[in-house]
Amino acid sequence: MKTAGIRELKHDTTTVLGWVADGQRVEIQRRGKPVAVLSRFSRRVKSAKRPDFAARLKSIYGDTVLGVTATDLLCHERGDR
Repeated sequence: MKTAGIRELKHDTTTVLGWVADGQRVEIQRRGKPVAVLSRFSRRVKSAKRPDFAARLKSIYGDTVLGVTATDLLCHERGDR
């Protein structure tokens, strides 16, 4: 594993990130003590499935069209209209 100091990371970020892009892990040190490890980003992380809000609304309300919009209700409550 390569090591780089804070100063090297600050002034020569391109080189340090090049090492990481090549697959090497880089230990970042502050005053000779390790504070972080940089490693290549893994694309294996699976994102969470997003809920289908449109289908959820359709299951609750069906094809019903409300006569008053939420915006109209909020404006009425606030006294804007």
